[in-house]
Amino acid sequence: MKPSILFSTVFLGLVTMTAVADEPNTLTEAEKKDGWKLLFDGKDLSNFRNYKAEGVNEKWQVKDGAFTLTEKGGGDIITKEEYGAFEIKLDYKIAPEGNSGLMYHVKETEPKPWQTGPEVQIQDNVDGHDPQKAGWLYQLYPSEVDATNPAGEWNTMHIIITPEKCVHYMNGTKYCEYVKGSEEWDEKVAASKFSKFENFGKPTEGHICLQDHGNVVSFRNVKIKVVE
Repeated sequence: MKPSILFSTVFLGLVTMTAVADEPNTLTEAEKKDGWKLLFDGKDLSNFRNYKAEGVNEKWQVKDGAFTLTEKGGGDIITKEEYGAFEIKLDYKIAPEGNSGLMYHVKETEPKPWQTGPEVQIQDNVDGHDPQKAGWLYQLYPSEVDATNPAGEWNTMHIIITPEKCVHYMNGTKYCEYVKGSEEWDEKVAASKFSKFENFGKPTEGHICLQDHGNVVSFRNVKIKVVE
C-alpha cells in the first residue's frame, strides 16, 4: 500500500472514531460496562416529568438532539426515578444573562424542589445577575476558579454525590468537594437562606431536578451512573 493511501486510511479511521466518541446522547462501550445509563436519548423526555405533576410541559421542547426550556412557565422537571449515591454528567447551554440549576436528593414534600434538594448553580457567569456562579453549590460551596464557556456555548458538568464525598467538575476542572451532612455542611446550611427549611439537605436519596428559572436553557448528553 502506498504511504499516501495508508495515511489517508488511518486519518479517516481516526476521524470516524472521534465522530462516534463525540456523538451526542450516546454511551461508549466503556461507559456501558461501567454502568452508565442515558437519562436523555436525544428523542424524548420519557425519563422526566414536571415537579409534582405528570408529564412534561410543552415549553420544554426536544430539538436537534437537545431539550430546551423555550420560555418561562415550563416548570421545574425531575427524573422519574430517585437516586442516592450517583454520578451525573450533562452538557448545558445557557442564554445570555440566563439562570438555571440542577438539584439532587429532591423530595416532593415542599412547594419548591430547592427546599429539599441542594442546587448546583447554572448561569451566565459574565452577565448573569446572581452572585452565585455556575458550578457552585448554591450558597454553600463556591469555587475559586471559573472554567465555564460563554453563554450560548456548551458546558459539561460532572457531579459526584456519595455519602463519603461530593465533588463538582466543570469542563473537566474540579470546583469543590464536600461531605453532605458533615459538621461543616451543617454550619454552612445554618448560615444560609436554607436554614429556615427543616428538610433541606436531609434526604439521602431523591429526584434530580432541572430548574425553570424563567430563562432559555438547553441540555444534552444527560447520563447517570448509580454508585454502589
